[in-house]
Amino acid sequence: MRAVALWVRADLRVRRGEALFLVLATAGIIVSLLLAGAFLTYAANPWQRVFTQSSGAHVWIQTKAGFDPRGLAGLEGVRATSGPFLTGPGSADLAGSRAAVQLRAATSTPPEVARPLITSGRWLAPGAGDEVVLESSLARALWAEPGDRLHVRGEGAASDTLRIIGIAETAEPPYEPGEVPGVAWVPTATFLRLEPGERHEQVIGLRLADPEHTDFAVQRAVTELGADQISGISTWQEARAAAQGSDRLLGLLLGVFGLGALLAAGFAVAGAVSTRIRSSLRDIAVLKAIGFTPAQLIRMFLAEYLTLALLGIAAGTLLTELLGARLPGRAGDAVQLWQALPGHIWVPAGIAVGAILLITATTSSAAWRAGRVSPVPVARATVPATRRMSGTTRRALGLRLPPALVLGWRGAFQYPLRACAAIARLAVPIVLITIALGTWTTLDRFNSDPQDVGIAAALTARGDDLDDASMQRLVTADPAVTAAYPGAEVAALVPGQTGTITLRGLGTSAHPYPFVVAEGRPPDGPDEAVAGQGLLDLLDVEVGDWVRMTVRGTPQILHIVGRIIEPEDNGRVISTSLDTLRERDPALRAEFYSLVLMPGADPSEVGDRLSDRASDRLDIRESANTADQLSSVRPVVAGLIGVLALIGLAELSTTIAAGVRDRRRDLLALKAIGLTPRQIIAVIVAGTGFIALAAALVGTGLGLLASRWLIDLQAASSGIGAGIAQLPPPGALILLGVAAVAGAVAVSLLPALRAVRHRLADTLSDTL
Repeated sequence: MRAVALWVRADLRVRRGEALFLVLATAGIIVSLLLAGAFLTYAANPWQRVFTQSSGAHVWIQTKAGFDPRGLAGLEGVRATSGPFLTGPGSADLAGSRAAVQLRAATSTPPEVARPLITSGRWLAPGAGDEVVLESSLARALWAEPGDRLHVRGEGAASDTLRIIGIAETAEPPYEPGEVPGVAWVPTATFLRLEPGERHEQVIGLRLADPEHTDFAVQRAVTELGADQISGISTWQEARAAAQGSDRLLGLLLGVFGLGALLAAGFAVAGAVSTRIRSSLRDIAVLKAIGFTPAQLIRMFLAEYLTLALLGIAAGTLLTELLGARLPGRAGDAVQLWQALPGHIWVPAGIAVGAILLITATTSSAAWRAGRVSPVPVARATVPATRRMSGTTRRALGLRLPPALVLGWRGAFQYPLRACAAIARLAVPIVLITIALGTWTTLDRFNSDPQDVGIAAALTARGDDLDDASMQRLVTADPAVTAAYPGAEVAALVPGQTGTITLRGLGTSAHPYPFVVAEGRPPDGPDEAVAGQGLLDLLDVEVGDWVRMTVRGTPQILHIVGRIIEPEDNGRVISTSLDTLRERDPALRAEFYSLVLMPGADPSEVGDRLSDRASDRLDIRESANTADQLSSVRPVVAGLIGVLALIGLAELSTTIAAGVRDRRRDLLALKAIGLTPRQIIAVIVAGTGFIALAAALVGTGLGLLASRWLIDLQAASSGIGAGIAQLPPPGALILLGVAAVAGAVAVSLLPALRAVRHRLADTLSDTL
């Protein structure tokens, strides 16, 4: 073992540059995989923690007033209930910020099931009439803290100013501007003052014995209550998906890149081991002659490269543990939460073990060749066997191209199998870099051309106290607004009555909304609609099918004529014209207006101008953009590109070393025919450049195909729908190819200089 250790140490001293490349590349890969694990943990654990600690309800059912839903407690599979609570819509204003709220009557004793977890302040006091507790996501949107005075308005004209006395977390769907109202708990007396009459509704939570039977429990509840008595249903799966948001997507994205980079590193290490063994055949023969067994030789090479892998793994783990929490944005938040979990140490341990096993598997086959080397080296022929000159080389000679290019081409592809293996190994990191560029370009498309990815309207305007004519006049007063489309949303029971979806009416028959249709066509007739991929998957339907749903007890049958890019609600939205919804409910009024702006207009500035003109009677919000949630992935993608570049440089060093070793005897012939040292250097550099150019062409071509497929696959699985993938611009691909070739040329200069300076005796000694 001492001899093995001495040999490994001496070999690492000779190849310091290659060792440093491998350590840095492995460290970067481990950082990427750990960040992926942190994002996946960040996506799931906050909601799961709140659900567990609060004994959350698996199903929330909202019913009409005057109906007692407490009979649901006796249904099979229902372990406990929360409520029923009186509830009604309203709005809240604080320091110029406005948000839609769901007022919920509560007592001074929090419920046992779905208990709000107080994070700041306290719960409602007995007998208090001017207190309110806000759900945490609603409080963040309003920048509210305990002690602030909140102006609350009910569905009618009643309003009151309440004192915020607490902030609470729940496992219900979080507040989303224009989509999901935030929950505000108020005393029952205050609720009845803000929501007079009998128009308010009730909400009840069901905690199930088996969460897997949620759909069955919802069906039983709808049968018990009657579909006409139900206003909305939400399940724990929907709440978890809404809480996870894009963090799970970030984790999956980083995980894919990290695993791909780890695979590329494994190939690079395997290539380095193979080249190292071919260049050390005489040393291996001597070691066998003095008594080394094949097993010892295999262990020696494995020990050397596993040592480098362990150094990289340790460096990457320490960097993430010590500095990960200081990363900006949600990356730092994810690492902080991940480190706070009691079992988080198993994640880096598992990633380290997996990386070691993969590197061991990829290097074992190459190291096995060392054990098969004969202890008596066979003398190689002084004059190598001649190979027929390829047609490409003969044509190049006929065109009188520079000798360095012709000889470099022949040297690069003199051994086709070795050349193909080198090209394949070098193409792997280029494929991943191309995919990373495609991801970056797709995110840029959400910002630069949101209308192409389902976000035609940049602003959404709401005015609860304004009629349609006043709203239309106010929202079109700014010259930057080119179109304003009225809209409304209602909750609809899906077929089978296992949950609710969003039924959206947008635009009118005279002025249809410009839907971004990825498949099929836009709706242009009665009862025609378009849907997101998430809804098609949920209902197991396709474009061209008819779907039946129930809206407040009334059947609604729509013909799906197209699939749109739908970034909201995980794509579980079906959209038609507002006129179609009014056929079922003539009294339905527009709840909001979607505003399309002229090209180049700043949504923030336009929104401020509209709010000022309306004297703050309008609630103007910018449309939600998925790119805003994924912005924190950009620096990580840039770091991954750097890691992949390191892997590429390590692979280039292996290719160059193998090429120089295989062509040492050719140096004699090149000198004999009159080539100068500079021309010989040019031959070696050109050969490396041709390998890099071939790898760049193969890698970018495969990367473009894989990029579009992977991005659309992820978009389809997340409910947004395929069709959002954007290929990198040609300039970026050309720059990538130029960088690969330039890097190969730069890295090969030093080995070429060393090869030219070899003495004649050193070159002739390679014949043995």
